[in-house]
Amino acid sequence: MNKKKIVILTGAGVSAESGIKTFRDQNGLWENHRVEDVASPEGFARNPDLVYDFYNKRRRQLIECEPNAAHFALASLEKDFNTFIITQNVDDLHERAGSTQVIHLHGELFKVRSVDDPYIVMDWKKDLTGKDKGPDGHRLRPHIVWFGEAVPMIEDAIDVVRQADLLMTVGTSLQVYPAASLMHYADSNIPMYYIDPHADRNYNGQLIKCISEKATIGVPLLVDNIKKGQIF
Repeated sequence: MNKKKIVILTGAGVSAESGIKTFRDQNGLWENHRVEDVASPEGFARNPDLVYDFYNKRRRQLIECEPNAAHFALASLEKDFNTFIITQNVDDLHERAGSTQVIHLHGELFKVRSVDDPYIVMDWKKDLTGKDKGPDGHRLRPHIVWFGEAVPMIEDAIDVVRQADLLMTVGTSLQVYPAASLMHYADSNIPMYYIDPHADRNYNGQLIKCISEKATIGVPLLVDNIKKGQIF
């Protein structure tokens, strides 16, 4: 018998509880930088050293962080279900917790790529500078989807969501597109859940059951109910 397919969409709220700084503060800045300066092709062209330094600091921070209870609970679903995680997060905490089917919509912090060929992608955990070169001889840049750039994995993500038997959305404001549109590709007849401290405020629709809790509380509770057969 085929395993039920569970698809989880995760955002910054999942990683925040592991100490990863969220995308931008209330003042509109990202670690005291304008987002346009550190997360856009124009910003990289203007001041590559600033961009390198920004992501080097984030990379160093990620090395010190650990998966939390939400990451581990989601990974545990793989034992009994065909589980896919589609994440807006660029960290590797889902993988470190044991998840093996993870789609990173916005890239990965521990990878870099050639500025000339987006298909030349390399694992990278140390600092990156303009002196580093890829096998093609060109400079390297963070393997991150910046503002104004296409989201290469969005079609793969849509295909996965369309096949879901249960859809769970965790730790996102549902404001960042195209990621926020993914839930609309799911079959309207399947169980759908939204876990976030502000779930009720962010979403007013009828299709999704809101659980207004932080990820480390809401995810283990829902996962436990799934394993007990209270959902399917």
